[in-house]
Amino acid sequence: MSETRQKLLAATERLIYAGGITATGMDRIVKESGVARKTIYSYYRNKDELVADALAKRDVRWMNWFMARSGQAETPAGKLLATFDALEEWFFTPDFRGCAFINAAGEIGDERDPIRAVAKLHKVKLRDYLHELAVAYGANDADQLAAEFLILIDGAITVALVMGLKQAAREAQQLARKLLTA
Repeated sequence: MSETRQKLLAATERLIYAGGITATGMDRIVKESGVARKTIYSYYRNKDELVADALAKRDVRWMNWFMARSGQAETPAGKLLATFDALEEWFFTPDFRGCAFINAAGEIGDERDPIRAVAKLHKVKLRDYLHELAVAYGANDADQLAAEFLILIDGAITVALVMGLKQAAREAQQLARKLLTA
């Protein structure tokens, strides 16, 4: 990928995460990225394609971080519970603005939109990772446990953002412990 395209995607991701997709116009993306509008449209047909690509890059980076961070635990149960330690760490970063994928899906009503497709794919990947951890843990129903953990994770993210309760990850982890002992 060219340096120009990398700058464009980084600026787009930063802007939409901080202020939202609708509030981020192409003029602002041009200004912040330093990439000419004509060049942008040589890569992407429209803003939705640009935003979808920026979110796809964020997905790769975020999932790699999340898996590495939670994978530091020594036991399968520890890895499942460490997902909430990773969240707590993230919630206390100065630029935390919730889940970029939940935010994006909330802004885009059309399920066929490429942005919505990237948001859904991110959640599928997250659920699949949780499923792997649930299988390693030896869960009786790994699909169900992965689904429950996904709900706890997304709930904690939403509560941390909307309510400003950074301890939501710790509270979700307490609920997760109950799921593991049930």
